[in-house]
Amino acid sequence: MITLLMGTFGMSISQSAMSTAYPTLMRTFQVGADTVQWLTTGFMLVMSILIPVSPWLLNNLRFKTLFRGVLLVFSLGTLLCISAPSFWVLLAGRLLEAVAVGIIFPSYQTVLLTITPEANRGFTMGIAGLVMGSALAVGPIISGIILQYISWQAIFGLFLVLMLVAFIASYAFIKNVMPRHRQPIDLFSVVYALGFPGVMWALNELTHGLQFGWLILLVASIVAIWAFIRRQNRQKVPFLQLRVFRAKAFRYGVYLTGISYIALIVTTIIMPLYFQQVLHISPLASGLSLVPAAVVLSLLNPIAGKLFDHWSGTKVIALGMSLIVVGMGLMTLFASRRQLWIAIIMAIITESGNAFVMMPAVTMGSNALPEDLLAHGTAVITTARQILGSLGVMVATQVLTLVTQHSQYLGQLPAQIRGFQMTFGLFTVIGILGLILTFQIQRQALAVRHERATKGVQ
Repeated sequence: MITLLMGTFGMSISQSAMSTAYPTLMRTFQVGADTVQWLTTGFMLVMSILIPVSPWLLNNLRFKTLFRGVLLVFSLGTLLCISAPSFWVLLAGRLLEAVAVGIIFPSYQTVLLTITPEANRGFTMGIAGLVMGSALAVGPIISGIILQYISWQAIFGLFLVLMLVAFIASYAFIKNVMPRHRQPIDLFSVVYALGFPGVMWALNELTHGLQFGWLILLVASIVAIWAFIRRQNRQKVPFLQLRVFRAKAFRYGVYLTGISYIALIVTTIIMPLYFQQVLHISPLASGLSLVPAAVVLSLLNPIAGKLFDHWSGTKVIALGMSLIVVGMGLMTLFASRRQLWIAIIMAIITESGNAFVMMPAVTMGSNALPEDLLAHGTAVITTARQILGSLGVMVATQVLTLVTQHSQYLGQLPAQIRGFQMTFGLFTVIGILGLILTFQIQRQALAVRHERATKGVQ
């Protein structure tokens, strides 16, 4: 498990560390902010293409082979980045890294759920959350230190070292724990699955304003997703098993992790804007101001996992949703106070809530599935989370922009504060809806357990 999480940590830190390096990369390659942003946008799009493919790969390849292959692909992309003579070679390297991340993110969760008894899954997934959260917290710090004393290439050098250590360790510690069920790849499903990154791309661009071309892409992508769903429901052996949605507890788990992820994304994207536009602090200081929240998120993940295993799953998730509602609600009330320390505390409260919702909801939803559907379940959850996160960012950005524009009669700064208040208020309401859903998922989970117990007796 340690080797698996080490590889995942190395890939996770590659996401959080990059944003700090953007100004340096812009100067090095003489590109603008809209161009350098493709290192993130392109990464997310390619990653979302590979996520639905991950169950097929787990079913058709030995896990040892798959894990080492993913490490090699990521390392190849990293080598391209280190030696990049131009921005476009750097981007190509990042997209290769995204291929690896898109495969490993749902796969490592599937493996952890498979090798862990149901009674201990909460703590195991909490440890996974700790690893992911740690990468989120330390990425910008490590990147900043490396940029201060060495060069941007050294950031990718760190990724390469982590991949090398994980690759060597895989020969001793990675086992073929996943059963194989060979099936031919359905190319039509792969093509239709392009609708998922299409939706994310369109939603990302629509945050800059409603444009006809991006609306067309959004509609076309939704049609492609509809065709994908229709094809899966008609095939005897689907490329991606969508019958996981028949389990109500799983459906509620998807909704809750989606709401939690939206709160996480809104905090990491909207809060820095509040820091810079309302509190007038530097981009670096605004990024560092979120580090305490990321650290708390990391440390609380294993605690939330232990509580999940030994306490009621509903109570754990309800606690988390309550914290999200409190954090967002207090930001709505105190945004006009313009105090950095208050905003940092509110971010910590919100991120604390994420620790008690995201992985516990994934675990509870996965516990409602038979083991042969776990890979499909984690792929569905990860894909839905990415799309809902993009939707959340688009809605938050549009609300912030529209309210600010329509409140200009108050003055520039009061209008901005009003925009942030309405944005935080909207997501407070969404958190309340998540709190209501929390009590539904436990009812369905209890029903599943009772059904399994009854079948066991018979």
